[in-house]
Amino acid sequence: MTASPARTDRLVLALAQTRSTVGDITGNGQIVRAARAEAAAKGADLVMFPELNLAGYPPEDLVLKPAFQEACRTVAEELARETADGGPALLIGLPWVEDDKLYNAYALLSGGRIEAVRFKVDLPNYGVFDEKRVFARGPLPGPIVFKGVRIGVPVCEDIWSDEVCECLAETGAELLLVPNGSPYWHGKNDERVQIALSRVIETELPLVYLNQIGGQDELVFDGASFVLNADRALALQMPGFEARISLCTFERGRDGWACAQGERAVLPEGDEADYAACVLGLRDYVEKNGFASVVLGLSGGIDSALCAAMAADALGPERVHCIMLPFRYTSQESLTDAKACADALGVRYDTLPIAPAVEGIEQILAPLFAGRARDLTEENLQSRVRGTLLMSVSNKFGPMLVTTGNKSEMSVGYATIYGDMNGGFNPIKDLYKMQVFRLCHLRNRWKPDGALGPDGVVIPENIITKPPSAELRDNQKDEDSLPAYPVLDDILECLVEREMRVSDIVARGHDVEIVKKIERLLYLAEYKRRQSAPGVKVTRKNFGRDRRYPIVNRFRDSGAPMRSPDLSIAPKKPLGTSERFEE
Repeated sequence: MTASPARTDRLVLALAQTRSTVGDITGNGQIVRAARAEAAAKGADLVMFPELNLAGYPPEDLVLKPAFQEACRTVAEELARETADGGPALLIGLPWVEDDKLYNAYALLSGGRIEAVRFKVDLPNYGVFDEKRVFARGPLPGPIVFKGVRIGVPVCEDIWSDEVCECLAETGAELLLVPNGSPYWHGKNDERVQIALSRVIETELPLVYLNQIGGQDELVFDGASFVLNADRALALQMPGFEARISLCTFERGRDGWACAQGERAVLPEGDEADYAACVLGLRDYVEKNGFASVVLGLSGGIDSALCAAMAADALGPERVHCIMLPFRYTSQESLTDAKACADALGVRYDTLPIAPAVEGIEQILAPLFAGRARDLTEENLQSRVRGTLLMSVSNKFGPMLVTTGNKSEMSVGYATIYGDMNGGFNPIKDLYKMQVFRLCHLRNRWKPDGALGPDGVVIPENIITKPPSAELRDNQKDEDSLPAYPVLDDILECLVEREMRVSDIVARGHDVEIVKKIERLLYLAEYKRRQSAPGVKVTRKNFGRDRRYPIVNRFRDSGAPMRSPDLSIAPKKPLGTSERFEE
């Protein structure tokens, strides 16, 4: 007969808000070892890690490889054997194969062995998540027993509905420890707290919400882990966008378990959180992919200036190379502003005039273009030459090319494919133009904790206040071909984030023809976005993972108020008419 584990009335839990890398199973195991050693020195009984921390999250289809599954299991068993030393036990996340099914699992490693394993039940399959295509749904779990404490371990999405937590409470759980891989978007933390609070109210149990930190492709994980007691009070708040090991001490009283007051970090909110997410996402994309530095075109415009500031904050000015690529339409104002921005940031700055290349290509094309007026083709040559030169610097010296187009431009195709869209990563891809303006103002008075760029004003005021222009022809302004950005961004937010009808957008005060034009441009630019660099997700619905539209798409919203269709009337003409793609 197995002896019952000794009952404890005090549990010191270490929350390891750590930064894993997808596929670096050995490295992720070393992070576990380092965190365990730090927690042991602080007197922890148990160290808790985020969801799938051993594999890295999200592993996507990599998790389907048997060799990957086996490597995760091997490192987990090694870590389990190490717990025989009497130090803290571990709660880790890993993929787990059982009965020919693959699960998103959470395991207790204690006493030299894998003591217990629980499987994620609610597999998210919306937005950025595709877990149903790779994992099997786990059975409703019971609690894990550690030192006589019955611990429920619902995994991430398991707390976004009440089923799993109710089951755990009904089967005797005394604490809820929730490992998460919860990506950032604007306002996400308030949503998490409200969900966690709902589960606390329903179960009358304290809840630990542990989230991972770091960037993974387009996603940024902001940490911001917290603990709620059964009385709904916040007992501990860990920082956002920062790796940290924090202790929370639980004690058993007459009314159950409660966590003593721990650290109370102040979280960045709003634009500050968005900026911090962009910096962290860029830093981790560069470093996890092994780039030593970055290069970008610095045009004297606001988008490239913000990207340069983010790059300096992410990597340090010494790892950022900015290049001005002027042509005959580049104003002296832009030359002055770009140089001033580079000097303020302390980054390397070079100038490469592009006239010889542009004019040479025009000469080559002249026989084919004879008799045709100059148009967008010649304008786009400038952008494509710039893209080629920047990629050449990247190829020769090894820095990653940073792309600098904002979400407003990417929405309507106001970018040149194989030109200014060249690059490996775009930190502002999910920021609308008006957000870019706000973040520039913000960065001149503030920078996030851990930022490596200089303090103070780093983006000259003239860059922020002058009318935006691509400077591909004389006296060009963005508003020559687009609505004013406050109007454009509101229409785009309605179309992209909210999927609103044209008639409903018009009811907000917008001109119907402008709204229909923007919708048309949004659809036509899909083929460009499919070929664009990845970038940090900041909004609730980014292009790519969240918004997956077909490239071939003839649907257009007529703008008429909604009414019930008359199915007896056949269409009088074929569906749609052909529309050419536009640059």
